[in-house]
Amino acid sequence: MRNKKLEEIIDLAINREEIAYAFYQDLLMRVSDKTARETLEFLSREEQKHKEFLQRYKAGNYDATGLRMGTVVDYHLAEHLEKPDINKNMETREIYLVAAYRELASFNFYTSLAEIQPAGEVKEMLSKIANEELKHKEKVEYLYANTAFPQTDGG
Repeated sequence: MRNKKLEEIIDLAINREEIAYAFYQDLLMRVSDKTARETLEFLSREEQKHKEFLQRYKAGNYDATGLRMGTVVDYHLAEHLEKPDINKNMETREIYLVAAYRELASFNFYTSLAEIQPAGEVKEMLSKIANEELKHKEKVEYLYANTAFPQTDGG
């Protein structure tokens, strides 16, 4: 391992991904809507991929270019809508909003970690993971908007 501080940062990030995976698995147990379940399963798999990436990175078997960067459209819905309480009878749109809050928290976590790092490989890796979390937020906010405000035949 390159240094103890880097190992601690990566361990913290791995733990964060494990918590996110458990969060989405818990939500899955509370949801019956097929589309919402598929989205939660997708998000769970993504958190697992992040964990695996971090484990490979920690072991020195993966470089920081492995995560893709892309343009993300941040709708900022989670920042402007109240987070619903998690319960057994949640509506699909509420599930998407809860997921958006979770992804926003993850984005903020990785962005904060990246901001305190000096320029270099670790900062770049953390920024890329933050961008991945923002992509997830974009996806669930898009799904929220389409569920909460469906298009009508009239336009």
